Amino acid sequence: MSPIDIKVLSTTAMKTVFEELAPAFERATGNRLAVTLGPSLRLEKQLGEGEVADMAIVSASGARDLVASGKMVAGSIVDIAKSSIGVAVQKGAPKPDISSVESFKRAMLEAKSIACSKPVGGGQSGVHLAKVFEQLGIAEAMQTKAKYGAGGAAGLAGLVVLRGEADIGIQQMAELMAVDGIDVVGPLPPEIQMVTPFVAGIPTNASYAEAGKAVITFLTTPEAKRVLKAKGLEPA
Repeated sequence: MSPIDIKVLSTTAMKTVFEELAPAFERATGNRLAVTLGPSLRLEKQLGEGEVADMAIVSASGARDLVASGKMVAGSIVDIAKSSIGVAVQKGAPKPDISSVESFKRAMLEAKSIACSKPVGGGQSGVHLAKVFEQLGIAEAMQTKAKYGAGGAAGLAGLVVLRGEADIGIQQMAELMAVDGIDVVGPLPPEIQMVTPFVAGIPTNASYAEAGKAVITFLTTPEAKRVLKAKGLEPA
């Protein structure tokens, strides 16, 4: 059989995982992975509007909605990984204390500028962060400091920090770890953390559903789990 291009839509949190694992998958199967990355909310909307893909990795809640609307095959959903939100700073910069909610709030107020995902149309972390700032009573103060990445692989908060346009970056841990040359401080305190479960599923309009399933199976192998962990995700 001649090689096929398997169309994958995936949350940006999986960027470095695919970079490492795709060559091994391609060697093992002879098929190529054509991966499109983006914020899960955006991908869920695209799939809901009928975008064609052979496999998709989105949030668990998004996958449930897609199954309910008949856009994703009900029995195809497999847990892949959980993702936490973290904080990063410029390489060698003093690391803020984020061990408690109070110290996190102080670090936010002391920072000159903060890179994060857009609260509307960006990633899950941007929506959550807007709520956290609201809860802590610092939403207004943070509005003037926020620098929003464009969403997707080119708009990583870590890149904004790397360019020196923000002192602190807040995004999914895996997305921060995808940027070389910045220091990851650690995850948000548990009380204000949001853990997003990411799942893989087969869209009902898949051209190569079986090949899509093979990618999902590959992502649950011990080797893939080792890579997920190394890239800042918690394997399912």
